[in-house]
Amino acid sequence: MAEIEVKDLCKEFTTYVRGHGLAGSVGSLLSRNRTVRKAVNHVGFIVEKGEMVGYVGPNGAGKSTTIKMLTGILYPTSGTVRVCGLCPSKDRKHNLMHIGTVFGQRTQLWWDLPLIESLELLRYIYKVSTKSYKENIERFCDILDIDEFMQTPVRQLSLGQRMRGDLAAALLHDPDILYLDEPTIGLDVVAKERIRLFIAELNRERKTTVVLTTHDLTDIGTLCRRIIIIDTGRIIYDGPVEEIRKRFGSESSLLVVFKEEPRGLSLQDAEEIVVDGLQARIRFDRRRIAASDLIGALLKEYPVSDLTIEDTSLERIIREIYLEGKLDAGLS
Repeated sequence: MAEIEVKDLCKEFTTYVRGHGLAGSVGSLLSRNRTVRKAVNHVGFIVEKGEMVGYVGPNGAGKSTTIKMLTGILYPTSGTVRVCGLCPSKDRKHNLMHIGTVFGQRTQLWWDLPLIESLELLRYIYKVSTKSYKENIERFCDILDIDEFMQTPVRQLSLGQRMRGDLAAALLHDPDILYLDEPTIGLDVVAKERIRLFIAELNRERKTTVVLTTHDLTDIGTLCRRIIIIDTGRIIYDGPVEEIRKRFGSESSLLVVFKEEPRGLSLQDAEEIVVDGLQARIRFDRRRIAASDLIGALLKEYPVSDLTIEDTSLERIIREIYLEGKLDAGLS
């Protein structure tokens, strides 16, 4: 049985519009105009045990609303959600025992208590055995380096330290599923890499299922093999990350350093050539010419001291899908 099953899921939000001025306010008491917005529109997917899935989309696409229905915070307007065989909105207590959540903008730790006391409280809430608690704390201290600030009140922690503390709190009870909503937002490069390595190891060793929503697509490219893209409440792609790269990331750049200034640099299959002294950026489409063939043609004509191939980033691919009409190219 799949760990997460979502079928024909919808969530609507109703807002009431009040008229302007005194007359509008009085009129609203008698008859209110309302608007209905579909935040999630007939969404369906399955996540198997041990998968790491990226769930991405622009602001307002429906990512966080979907996650809130998976965790039981929101009730669906229609459709069904099953998590570990449970309906999250109807069986919240049992569902919480199977899941861990980390929301980058919010914390589940007690603001004025030292981190260790927050973890102790969560231990009793989740009824974690003494043996499991000690083993997990040792593991978190070893991998996340949280021992150095265990006695520090949460309000005094840096953002990176608090995120590591939140990860420890979310995983204290050994959940089957971990929901991560912007887990690396605002973190420096070192803190991001530490958290990515921890999540990858957790998935590899314990087969914890991970659903990751983020605007930092380096997180997706590093951790996930599968990506679900949602836009205006609808899923427009569900499949391998590599397939997205192949279909929409065919453009690459060849960064070249020449031994002498390349006068009249020209290559037949290059899309664009930008020369700056001894350096040049040559943009090409891998569907038209292989990188090896382009490099071969270059080396025949010009003396080269160094060269590097730079592929299109996943972030740029997703941005172009949204902004430059690549949805019309048959993504879904």
